[in-house]
Amino acid sequence: MRVITGVARGRKLKSAKTSSPEFRPTADSVKEAVFSAIQFEIEGKTIADLFAGTGQLGIEALSRGAVRAYFADNSGESVNIIRENLKLCNFSGKSEVSALSVGAFLKKTTACFDIAFLDPPYGQDLINRTLPDLIPKMRSGGLIVCEHEKECKIKGNVENYIVRKTYPHGKKCITIYEESTETL
Repeated sequence: MRVITGVARGRKLKSAKTSSPEFRPTADSVKEAVFSAIQFEIEGKTIADLFAGTGQLGIEALSRGAVRAYFADNSGESVNIIRENLKLCNFSGKSEVSALSVGAFLKKTTACFDIAFLDPPYGQDLINRTLPDLIPKMRSGGLIVCEHEKECKIKGNVENYIVRKTYPHGKKCITIYEESTETL
């Protein structure tokens, strides 16, 4: 697992020592596809990396020019790994790490986001449950990027957000939501 491009390009990131379904870092090929789809929308933006795991999605965004990233994960091991990875890439000063559940983080934070990454544990319908709490924290024109298993039935429209596109990658999919310019 590495930073693909930008100022931290090539840095190897730390991962969890345990092997469990909760720790399934995004493969580099999937990460490359995600960032290819949004590459011109990152610079100068504020990022939320929710269910952050190792923090690699938020760190990749910082490497590509995002100005700030907020990371939320309720696993103590994940929080420690995120902090180590931020330090390794010299991004500690551009970030905030919360050792809270995503729901508690979204209720507590006063931050607003331009891009949010959701990569929750599979099989718990966490994307559908998180979107209604996340959308009020999104800035106008924001993007929500979700990684999920193919079998996951995520909603096509959530409040004023619609699916821009879904990209299949083996057993996973990446779905990108964008704010609709039309009244739903």
